[in-house]
Amino acid sequence: MIRHTTAWMTLAALTAGATAAGPVHGKDPAREQKERSTGNGRFYCNVNALSPEERLAHKRLTDKLIASRDRIVETERGYEFQYSPKSVSLAELADWVAKESKCCPFFDFHIDLEEEGNLLCLRLAGEEGIKSFILSVFAAPR
Repeated sequence: MIRHTTAWMTLAALTAGATAAGPVHGKDPAREQKERSTGNGRFYCNVNALSPEERLAHKRLTDKLIASRDRIVETERGYEFQYSPKSVSLAELADWVAKESKCCPFFDFHIDLEEEGNLLCLRLAGEEGIKSFILSVFAAPR
């Protein structure tokens, strides 16, 4: 499996240590090529939403987010990843969200700048079941 071709793997990388969550589901080859199932069948990521160049840039930014993440906090509807604005900029998080939302539109994305500009947060949330999805794929310790 080529990790950089699956959009959901970039999110999984935020928690550094996540692996592929499961096989492709469905019998339609066109669908299998376009979408990747996370294993529970409810959430699908469009692996063709980004061009190869965009995927490469997105992977680089994801790698930076992995290295820079300070903390993961559980929320009522998902998880929050916390960063120091000295290591990750607000513009970088906004760019990451803009790209990730193309391939994984089922996520609710929230970016917050808190503590007088000293804490930058990326929160991932969504409908019922998203929390267990995030845990199963993204919540591996750094």
